[in-house]
Amino acid sequence: MDNLNIINQSFALLLILILSFTFVIVGIFYSLKNKGLNNYLVANRDINTLSLTTSFVASALGAWILFGPSSAATWGGIGAVIGYSLGTAFPLFVLYFLGDKFRRFFPKGKSLTEVIRIKFGKRLFKLILCLSIFYMLIFLIAEVTAVSMLIKYISGISLWKTSLIVIVSSLVYTLYGGLRASIFTDNIQFIIIILLLLFSFNYLNSFNNNEFNFDFVRQNKPFLLSSSYLPNFTAGLTFFIAVAATNLFHQGNWQRVYAAKNIKILRKSLIFSFLIILPVVFFMGFTGLVAISKNPNLVPDLAFFSLLLNDQVLIITIILIILAISLTVSSIDTLINAISSLIIVDLNKIIKFKGDYFKLSKFIIVGLSIIAFFISSRGLSILYLFLLADLLCCSAVLSVFYGFYNKNLNKSNIYIAILFGLFFGLMLFPSPDFSKSILIGILFPISNFPAFMSQSLLFMSFLVATFVPILAWKIK
Repeated sequence: MDNLNIINQSFALLLILILSFTFVIVGIFYSLKNKGLNNYLVANRDINTLSLTTSFVASALGAWILFGPSSAATWGGIGAVIGYSLGTAFPLFVLYFLGDKFRRFFPKGKSLTEVIRIKFGKRLFKLILCLSIFYMLIFLIAEVTAVSMLIKYISGISLWKTSLIVIVSSLVYTLYGGLRASIFTDNIQFIIIILLLLFSFNYLNSFNNNEFNFDFVRQNKPFLLSSSYLPNFTAGLTFFIAVAATNLFHQGNWQRVYAAKNIKILRKSLIFSFLIILPVVFFMGFTGLVAISKNPNLVPDLAFFSLLLNDQVLIITIILIILAISLTVSSIDTLINAISSLIIVDLNKIIKFKGDYFKLSKFIIVGLSIIAFFISSRGLSILYLFLLADLLCCSAVLSVFYGFYNKNLNKSNIYIAILFGLFFGLMLFPSPDFSKSILIGILFPISNFPAFMSQSLLFMSFLVATFVPILAWKIK
């Protein structure tokens, strides 16, 4: 995509450095009086409603919201907007019930995988541990790539410079202060994010009041709102299943479940977070409907920016940079601490290491961050890899969480069910160009299958990966 170069590179770089390292200073300073492993992993289990709510929201709303929902809306219509919104918020609804159960079942817990090992044994524990770390690494790469490409688009700054700044700044204060520092900086980032999103909404509504509504979409792209437009259903269900399933395996969410001072605070925070996240993601998706209705030839990933930067106003560009950096840092500090906590809590169950697992986790995180830096600096599209990570989570979500409620569900069957769902999901999972899959187009000709299947491979693969495991639950 062509660069707009609205803002001077040196000024943009200075702004990114100031904002990123402000979070470093704040995070480290706050952590000086909150040290110790318990603070690092679960913030001493004494977080109140306000801090927990802002942390849940800030951690969930990464830079992806500037691209994903609006881009999906340009081809998936209102269904994709609703699916994305509900998929992002729904895990908080599920945690409302699961959080209580997990805290009662294992009150000293620190991770989902830790509880899975106690409940289901080591074999399933190892599978879910690998799945969780892989998903969060992909998420980390996606966040850094997204913000780097955005900054390059509006200022021309090289990808590697933005990648390096946000990764290093997040590493410094998160590896020092852990979850406590992450939650405290989330509180600040939440205020910045919400204020700037409200400003963006008001700006778009004020300067596009004749276009920023459903009537404008209905006049120009009526099929995007039509109940007879198939992608409204397939895209909506796909995004709901994919986003909801993956977020349930996000260790950052489970750390916050255990960080709450009590179950009442946890439940109130989850309700408030749900009510905040739902309209925010819906709004971002709605901008995609308006943007594609206004310009049918736009690049889907730039839908939101095509509206906000239409007049290339400098102050709007500065606000967008502040918003993007705040969104990114708030999510990647959560990811860094989440992966680190899994290594500290769970790695000793797989690998015997004579040294300090706390120090080892920092070396591993730095290594993973270097991988994230190199991949994000290349500006590669990682959507396909992200979807693959989503598929892995979808194959496990029902079996794992239903297993906590059904005592008769055999442990071996849960493991088999996950592999069962993953196998059949991969058979339908589309190729990088989304034209065929292993089953449809490679093993068997596309003509052998109904048009609906060949045209909805992503939807079919997620549907199969999620629900086929149910068939394996009853295997004797």
